[in-house]
Amino acid sequence: MLLAIDVGNTNVVFAVIDDDGQGGSRIKARWRIATDPRRTGDEYAVWLMQLLQIRGIGRDAIDQIIVSTVVPRALHNIEVLARHYFDLEPIIAGQGTATYGFDMDVDQPGSLGADRAVNAVAAHAKHAGDLILVDFGTATTFDVIDFNGAYKGGIIAPGINLSLDALVGNTALLPRIAIRAPDSDSVIGTNTEDQMLIGVFWGYVAMMEGLIARMRAEIGRPAKVVATGGLAVLFDEHTDIFDAVDPDLMLEGLAILAQRAKAAS
Repeated sequence: MLLAIDVGNTNVVFAVIDDDGQGGSRIKARWRIATDPRRTGDEYAVWLMQLLQIRGIGRDAIDQIIVSTVVPRALHNIEVLARHYFDLEPIIAGQGTATYGFDMDVDQPGSLGADRAVNAVAAHAKHAGDLILVDFGTATTFDVIDFNGAYKGGIIAPGINLSLDALVGNTALLPRIAIRAPDSDSVIGTNTEDQMLIGVFWGYVAMMEGLIARMRAEIGRPAKVVATGGLAVLFDEHTDIFDAVDPDLMLEGLAILAQRAKAAS
């Protein structure tokens, strides 16, 4: 079984992925923990070993570990976890036998985040034609993948929670609210909380719809929009801009890279 580890700016996701018997993969278990670059490999091990035991997954059942990270300071401690507690050398997404395998038609290919690159690997493997990937994370990213799988560029926008934090943190009287769809379709709020929710939620929908329309016009060919990340399902209920929603795109991409690495070794 594969242990896939996705180190994001906000959370680290650990997932155990098994062969589904049909040439694909199946997520057997997953857990998340807040990202803290100071967390040691030993601390990860204490936490993870208990969760594996609860799910009835033996440590020896893990025969491959792959890591994707956008927090370089956290990588060393994840490597310690893999080597000391699983006796495995971790595969690093984008390196060695786990290179992404697609062209990057951008000014600084080395600056593309591992999360966006791994999403691109999975999306191109699952969907034909030109693609626009929307990933709801700490930041919301929009990425363009052409029909050959080449990365063409994209957009980085503040995540909706970052936007809300900035609004609340820089005003004296505005309350903290939870991200959810407004109760009414009206965009004219009659109290402070409704007005904030309308501004954040429908403002974000309008931003996405506007940017995607501009991206499609610039691509000049039909482009399928694939959404992933924690808020993809929520927004999909209130806009028709997404052609597919795939919350597990990142883990699927890591599984593909791990399979390629195994075949190459």
